[in-house]
Amino acid sequence: MAIDTALLTLVTKSNLGVLVTLKRDGRPQLSNINYEYDADARRVRISITEGRAKTANLRRDPRGSLYVTSADGWAYTVVEGDATLSEVAKDPHDAAVEELVEVYRSIRGEDHPDWDEYRRAMVDDRRLVCRLDITHAYGVARR
Repeated sequence: MAIDTALLTLVTKSNLGVLVTLKRDGRPQLSNINYEYDADARRVRISITEGRAKTANLRRDPRGSLYVTSADGWAYTVVEGDATLSEVAKDPHDAAVEELVEVYRSIRGEDHPDWDEYRRAMVDDRRLVCRLDITHAYGVARR
């Protein structure tokens, strides 16, 4: 299915949105998040924590949505897809932490002032990466 690229422009311009997952009873669970968007892969990556509701929800049901809005709120995009989750960070130099470093750099546009501290925090926080592969988008593009 083709995706309107005008809708994806808003996703490209931001890194703050709302991740929507599904609770066990089917109702939505929403979390404010920072994200990294790879336009070529049409993939959103998000640093999440093991043990949180959104992580448990995605393990049970990988369907997720990301809502992004313009500053004035009149334009918005919702991207939908299935999520895959990395392994939980267990060692400061494992693949999960390396991917978390990539996500940090992409979101912040700069290096962390202390990568050793960051890497330890990712392990201590039991962080992992959620990858949302976009299959559908809807919304209102700015005209």
